[in-house]
Amino acid sequence: MEKRAYSRYCFAFLLLGGLLLLLFIWNVNSGSVSLSVKEIFQIIFFRRGEETAYNIVWEIRLPRILAGIILGGALSVSGFLLQTFFSNPIAGPFVLGISSGAKLVVSLVMIACLEYSYTAGSGVLILAAFFGSLICMGFILLISRKVKRMSMLVIGGIMIGYICSAITDFVVTFADDSNIVNLHNWSMGSFSGMSWENVAVMTTVTAIAMIAAFFMSKPISAYQLGEVYAQNMGVNIKVFRIMLILISSILSACVTAFAGPISFVGIAVPHLVKNIFKTAKPILVIPGCFLGGAVFCLFCDLIARTVFAPTELSISSVTAVFGAPVVIYIMIRRQKTI
Repeated sequence: MEKRAYSRYCFAFLLLGGLLLLLFIWNVNSGSVSLSVKEIFQIIFFRRGEETAYNIVWEIRLPRILAGIILGGALSVSGFLLQTFFSNPIAGPFVLGISSGAKLVVSLVMIACLEYSYTAGSGVLILAAFFGSLICMGFILLISRKVKRMSMLVIGGIMIGYICSAITDFVVTFADDSNIVNLHNWSMGSFSGMSWENVAVMTTVTAIAMIAAFFMSKPISAYQLGEVYAQNMGVNIKVFRIMLILISSILSACVTAFAGPISFVGIAVPHLVKNIFKTAKPILVIPGCFLGGAVFCLFCDLIARTVFAPTELSISSVTAVFGAPVVIYIMIRRQKTI
């Protein structure tokens, strides 16, 4: 049995890694300027090639692709941590309104900065998104103390998300026209306009949060078997919960700060990854979720860029098309087991 499980885990990682490599090459090659695999290889590894093609790959496509990989993985891991925290398979940053809270505060900061002709840096946007995420998480925790049914908690999160979105729309309505234009693409969710500076910042933040999440694999595994069991295993539940909230909020805040709110990735991908691995062990699921989120977002971004080119769809619209059926399946399957 152990040998079969080990083979399945290796196959799952190889499958996700292979899909990631395939989509990476496909994304680099897709666009108004088509490039061969040989040209891509020479431009990336030897920095040789025609000047226009070189600039397109290095200044436009690569930062966007890397952002999709990093932020997609971060959002998926954030969803897994929230599902563990609330013991609910449909808990996620978007459904619980955490992404909407981050979006609200980031929108306020961006409008305020644009009003005074000041450009908000990556660090400022991440802090703003983190602050918004924590505010919404605080409301979710308050609701969780008042209700016993997880379905009511999810409904409460959705309502909080609607409130935050309504306030954001109200603020944007009274902003200057130039501010509205700057906010539009970001508020709909997009990986476009990424720079190498953005990639460096998001890599640093996500790497720190991922390392922290990975080192929490053992207490997460104990917590999955029940709070009492985790306490008997020596897990400090109060500290553990605070760490889960902080890590998941940092990851979702990083995504919202750079790409805007992205729907359903944090719910659908962890579920799909657990089905592929046939286990919920955090030491396997956390890296698996990162790879799965990267694959899912690269695939959705490819569709967003190419299907109706030169018009670009919002990434959130595409992730909803593929992620929502998974969520519906989870809800139906969960209902049958009750």
